[in-house]
Order: sequence, then C-alpha cells, then structure tokens
Amino acid sequence: MTLSVMPRGFLSLGPCLELQEMLREFRFGSSQERRHMLKTGFVGAGTTGNALAVRLSQKGWPVVGVSSRTLSSAQKLASRVPGCQAYRTAQELADVAEMVLITTPDDVIAQVCSQVHWHKGQSVLHCSGAHSVDILEPAKKVGAAVGSFHPLQTFADIDQAIANLPGSTFAVEAEEPLLSTLQELTQLLSGNWVKLGSGDKVLYHVAAVFACNYLVTLVKLALDLWKGFGVSSKEATTALLPLVRGTVNNIGRIGLPACLTGPIARGDLGTIERHLRALAGRSPSLFTAYKELGLQTIPIALAKGKVNEQKAQEMRLLFGRPDLAHCHSEEVSMKSRRRKNLPRGNCSNGSEIVEILRCAQNDGKRGIE
Repeated sequence: MTLSVMPRGFLSLGPCLELQEMLREFRFGSSQERRHMLKTGFVGAGTTGNALAVRLSQKGWPVVGVSSRTLSSAQKLASRVPGCQAYRTAQELADVAEMVLITTPDDVIAQVCSQVHWHKGQSVLHCSGAHSVDILEPAKKVGAAVGSFHPLQTFADIDQAIANLPGSTFAVEAEEPLLSTLQELTQLLSGNWVKLGSGDKVLYHVAAVFACNYLVTLVKLALDLWKGFGVSSKEATTALLPLVRGTVNNIGRIGLPACLTGPIARGDLGTIERHLRALAGRSPSLFTAYKELGLQTIPIALAKGKVNEQKAQEMRLLFGRPDLAHCHSEEVSMKSRRRKNLPRGNCSNGSEIVEILRCAQNDGKRGIE
C-alpha cells in the first residue's frame, strides 16, 4: 500500500481549500489546460454518487449522465448538476459516457457490471471501500479499463456528503493511464490519495470501520452510561461532544501516542479497578468491552512513556482472567485477604491489586468456595 499526497506539502496547508486550488492551478494548469477530461456518468444516485457528481461538476469536470434504480432518484441527482441527463437504465448511460462510476450499494456492483455491454477504451470504476477491482472483471474482459475510487469519508445524508467530500483521502486502485485520471480527480476535489492493491482493500475498509462506525458505537455506550444517572441522550451528547472533538483535534495536532490521556496513560490502577467494579454490577457486555479496549490501550501508554513495563503488567493482570466480574460481584473470600484498614472498593497501590488478582487466580484454579 502506497500513500501519496499530490502535490507534495498540501497536507500542511490546513483547511484553506481555496488556497489549495490556487496552488493546484499554478502547478497543473486550469481545467481548460489539462488533458482531455472524460465524459463521466454515474450508476447509482445515493449519497456517494451525488457528492462526487456535484463536486466534480463544480470543478469543471464533465458529468453527462446518471442512472439509478428509480428514474426519480436519477432525476434528483441530475437536477443538481448542470448538463447532466437522467437515464432509465445503466446501459443507456454507458452508451454515452467515457468513464462510468458505479456508486450503488456494494452488494449489487458485480450485478450492474455484468449486465452492461461495455466496450474497449471505456473506463469503469466502482466506489466501494471493501471490494477490489476484481468484481469488474466483465468490463475488463472486453477491453475496458477498470479501477476503484473510494472516498474515505462519512456520508450521513446527501447535503452533508457534498459538504464533507473536499479534502478527503481517496483510495484508488487502477493501472495507467486510468490511475493518472483518478489522481487528477483527487486533485480537483482538494484531496489526497492512497494507492491500494487488491489484497489491501478489506483491511483498509476494516480500519475505516474502526475509525468511523465504531466511534459512533463508543459514543452510544457512553450515552447509555449517562442515562444511569438521569441525563438524557440529547443532554449527554451536548456534554460529550467537546470531549470527542478535543480528542480528535489532539490526534491531528500531536498524534499518537502523545495524544493518549486518562487512567491507563497514567497507570492509575485504583481508578481502573473502580471502573471495572462499577461496570461488573451494571452491564457484563460493557465490562467485557472496557477490558478489551483497555488491553489494546496499554501499548499506547507504554509508547507514550508515562508508564513502565511493570506498571503495564499490573494493568494487564487487572484486565485479565479470572473474570473480575465474578470475583468482585460475588465478593468471594477476598474480604479476608484485604488489609483491614483498607476501605472496600479502594486499593492502596498497584501491588495490592496485583496481590488480590493472584489470589483470585489461585481460587480459579482450585474452585471458588
């Protein structure tokens, strides 16, 4: 996998897209001075198709047509793009377009490709993040150039998709000369591009799911916890969003591992134990998720340098088996192993927690009485 920024240095310019476009025109020439721009059509009029068609048209790229599952959705997209025609079928569109982007749901890309009669010299792309160009084999067999062009961006609705697209990174998979065309599209969209091989696509998409979709899941879990002390989801969202934005800003500004904060970054065993105890009595699923995420966070804390290997091992023991939910919720014979002057639920230091866990491990081996 190769990451390329075109032209070099654009990532350091920040959000000033107008300045980026001026520099592009200085380096590459205006759209009229560039090489022949392929007449482009879209099969699929969802969020991705709308965003790409509208933004490319705004930059002077010829978007000549669109087809979709229903004519009405094709007509809605066409109404946003000057000179764009709505077609009833993908074949009608393919007959007039030099380059066709299939922006349908992933599960029907192969079906669409197999049903169209492509011709030599045509360019056929899909915009899936998970599939390689292999699913476009029917077009390749007749001499069409094939590729994929995936915007690494989240599209919740059409207007938001159009707004978010500029500045995105695009995963491209193609051979020359189509590869250069896709790089040019990326430049028009004020973006960056990463070139993928066929074997890279699935893991690339998994990474996107972790960074985007599962972030939503984590926020949902946090909102559910706030409900436990009487705060509505709307109020909790308002409260947590500045924290989420601050975290994302820190990732961009100072990067990993320096951006990590919180109890694991500090090696705060007492706080982690209290978290685990609270979750064990409330939600076994959240308890398990917290432990797994904690284990994945320890290497980041080590890399940051605020904790040493001994402290990291103590945290691993705290997150490890036997299950703390069972040990603490049942309050097995740990009472007798606690220091008498130590309040329940608190630990004087990391060694105390490790001692308790080792005792619990021994109980697990011989059976808890």
